[in-house]
Amino acid sequence: MRVKINKWHGVATWRWDLPEDDVCGICQNQFDGTCPTCKYPGDDCILLSGKCGHNFHMHCISEWIKQESAKGQCPMCRQKFEWEGDDQAGPAEGVQENAVPVAEAS
Repeated sequence: MRVKINKWHGVATWRWDLPEDDVCGICQNQFDGTCPTCKYPGDDCILLSGKCGHNFHMHCISEWIKQESAKGQCPMCRQKFEWEGDDQAGPAEGVQENAVPVAEAS
């Protein structure tokens, strides 16, 4: 017996691989939601992790680092904020044109 499928609607869900109660240290919104800049969670509202272990929405930490008073420090622990991952590139490469790497903000 064969079955012919006329229509199919796929549904998917996703979650960040973080503790459930983890929130952005700047805007205090949960990571499954959005930052104040974004309308919809997902690709436009990515998360960035610092080498210090703190996580932030990309837009939140980019704006924080741009502030002269931030001095390139993590808003949570005040260590120099460095992106976790590739030491050569900040989040600006291929992600968003107006994001500012830490080296430029110092």
